[in-house]
Amino acid sequence: MTRTRTQQARREQFIDAALRAINERGRDNVRIRDIAAAAGVSPGSVLYHYPELAELMFDVHRTVADRFYHHRVDTVDAAEDAELKLAAAIETGLPTGQDDEVASALYEMHGLADRSSEHAALMTGLYDREVALYAAVLEIGRATGRFTLSRPVREIAATLVALEDGLGLHLISNNTSVERSTAKHLLAECARQATGCATIP
Repeated sequence: MTRTRTQQARREQFIDAALRAINERGRDNVRIRDIAAAAGVSPGSVLYHYPELAELMFDVHRTVADRFYHHRVDTVDAAEDAELKLAAAIETGLPTGQDDEVASALYEMHGLADRSSEHAALMTGLYDREVALYAAVLEIGRATGRFTLSRPVREIAATLVALEDGLGLHLISNNTSVERSTAKHLLAECARQATGCATIP
């Protein structure tokens, strides 16, 4: 049965509440009562729309993956040339800090992939979209004569995604040896070497 707009709005309210609860308590410590408290409703109200916590966790994972990706796409699309597009992809691929709610939740939810094929599919889907985003920017740079690629497009794109994922985990985990400016520099330098373009910000 198709959900009404009210039902959908209610579910979105609980997804946002669950997102806040996850960031406050950690994914494995969140219970329905925590989500209800964050939403300002009774636990029964949450259970009416989400009888199983696992279903809500899946919707949280799907939502944060979509928000993270679409923010990246919008920012890249708004940039004018290939160098700025690549810089925008790098900028949006890294968490802004430990208080980055979407990025923090995304790393938390990715941790479910080793025990759930559904969550693994979400993680894989986001990875593939991010690689495709970088690949599209690299193709634009090559087509406009701005980039001279040192390796195949997908290989460069996959390397950049893997590097930002690893650095992002350190940033979210409060590794004091890795600052955001350092992480951004490492990504940009990798991009400069792979594209032969020294003017990438």
